[in-house]
Amino acid sequence: MKWEEVAALSRDTPVVIPIAALEQHGPHMPLFTDSLLCAEIVRRAAEKVGDRVLFTPLMWLGNSHHHMDFPGTLSAAPRTYLDILCGLMENLLAHGFKRLVLLNGHGGNIAPAQLALFEVRQKHRTRSDILLLAGAYWALGGKPYEVDARIHQRCMGHACEWETSMMLRLAPQLVGDYASVESVPIATGVFDPADRAWTTQELSVRGHVGDPKISTVQKGESLFRVFTDDVVRLLERMIAWDGHGWDK
Repeated sequence: MKWEEVAALSRDTPVVIPIAALEQHGPHMPLFTDSLLCAEIVRRAAEKVGDRVLFTPLMWLGNSHHHMDFPGTLSAAPRTYLDILCGLMENLLAHGFKRLVLLNGHGGNIAPAQLALFEVRQKHRTRSDILLLAGAYWALGGKPYEVDARIHQRCMGHACEWETSMMLRLAPQLVGDYASVESVPIATGVFDPADRAWTTQELSVRGHVGDPKISTVQKGESLFRVFTDDVVRLLERMIAWDGHGWDK
């Protein structure tokens, strides 16, 4: 878009800021997995909502320090990444937009995105006309295993059945020998429900978590449909928001 086209938009137009990562995804998946999958969901969602929503370019750099034991990973330090997210939202608020969502495609971005929302909201605490949201596309309510009984996994892993299936659907030429990759359980720890600091290598020597070998193209399409529908429902709610209420 050109700047005059952006200037002509209603400032009630929801703005999606897709955020993802460039990091290791086990021995069988490309480094750019999170960004490719998030971008595809954004593409599909954009087709459904049309020009009622504004989409920024995808932010491919994420908070991936927990993957830094694996070559190829690029990461912004947590505090640096927090400042990036805050800055992007502040840019859009400065241009007059009031309904913003950080649409997340990487687990390591969840905590920084939540904190960025908090910081920006407190800075603009006297305003009642802004809506600041963040959500991972796989955690917006949909249950893919209820839509497609062939899907075994119940939550997002890493280079797992879900991500590998989606990549097989999107860009199979980028997927390596997933059929021979051993399963790594998506396990809970002995300290749950408390949060424990961790690195990926503590959970998986090879870098993946889940069971990639049961992935299929058909499962990938089901996953894309469920997650895209979740994103579209969220955007429809943003469009319908009354501009001031908490519950509407």
